[in-house]
Amino acid sequence: MPIKMIASIAVGGAAGALARYAVMGAVGHWLGTGFPYATLAVNVLGCFAMGALVEVFALAWSASPETQAFLTVGFLGAFTTFSAFTLDVNLLMIQGRLGLAALYAAASVLFSVFAFFAGMYLFRHVLP
Repeated sequence: MPIKMIASIAVGGAAGALARYAVMGAVGHWLGTGFPYATLAVNVLGCFAMGALVEVFALAWSASPETQAFLTVGFLGAFTTFSAFTLDVNLLMIQGRLGLAALYAAASVLFSVFAFFAGMYLFRHVLP
């Protein structure tokens, strides 16, 4: 991978992580922490941005591969990984593989939640 691409993704990732921190802090302060509003907000915003960028890249802006990677893989990847998930679902749907898209969506949510709790359980019992 060329250094220009690596740098684009790295800088985008740093910016996305900082944006996530800022948005989550603001939303948590505004709406409270009794429900994961902040995580929901960054996921929804990130998915909206990913959808918008896909259309903008396809219809209106011939951005360089580095710029596209900066925005999608770097910034949105760090802002929310949910945006990449929805892009994958979209691609399967565009390919007409609706059943596979539904299976992927359900499996991603269920397996991710299961893996989260499995990791907690494992490390709770492994660490002193």
